[in-house]
Amino acid sequence: MEDKPNFSYSRAEKLKSKKLFEIMFTEGKSVANFPLRVIYVKTDFKDNVPIKAGVTVSKRNFKSAVKRNRIKRILREAYRLNKSIVINNSTDKYALLILYLGKEMPESHVIHQKMEVLLEKFVKKISQEPIKQIPKEVS
Repeated sequence: MEDKPNFSYSRAEKLKSKKLFEIMFTEGKSVANFPLRVIYVKTDFKDNVPIKAGVTVSKRNFKSAVKRNRIKRILREAYRLNKSIVINNSTDKYALLILYLGKEMPESHVIHQKMEVLLEKFVKKISQEPIKQIPKEVS
């Protein structure tokens, strides 16, 4: 039988730790592919998940919560469909925060293409450089 790729984005894979968010903004490294940027830190999780990801959209650029939530939905869907790029090419565990930097409402197909390129850039970058690991009990 063939292994089917896992296209789920379960609760355990969602980034929710406030401590980890703070660490990501202070010590995290980033990769960008406009209008997206991913901030990441190498870490270890208690629940043994390879990657935890979160998405965010600036309230400054999008005052309407409806628009912000729509963009976040598009970002999560694009990540869900392309996360296998990271999982299949990484042996370490990472926390990712995907930011939308644009000032206009994006089209879904554009975000999907940009997300794929962004995650490939991320994999290329992590394979080239060693990253110090955040302590185990942060998540």
